[in-house]
Amino acid sequence: MSEEPVYAEEEITSDDKLWAALAYFFSPVVSIILLLMDDKKDRPFIKAHNVQALVAGIVMSIVVVPIAALTLGCGSIIFLLMWYWAYKAYQGEYIEIPVITNFVKNQGWA
Repeated sequence: MSEEPVYAEEEITSDDKLWAALAYFFSPVVSIILLLMDDKKDRPFIKAHNVQALVAGIVMSIVVVPIAALTLGCGSIIFLLMWYWAYKAYQGEYIEIPVITNFVKNQGWA
């Protein structure tokens, strides 16, 4: 049973959903750009997804490249997870990535 993260009640706009989805889809590039945008980085929905997408993108880049090389490219299918998370963010849902979400929350980044 997964719990919804407890965030302050905020209105999630379609712009928030789009930026959160783009953060996963084009991670870590869009995530870094979002950290530099003052009007976007303070929105709770974008911030929660952006930091997770940044950490997930870096971890995926480090982990997937050797796996894909060893499996002759078949391991790169793991990147489809990022597309799934982008879809869920675009639907306005918060995502619970097993290790990464707890790490980001414990660091106080989201």
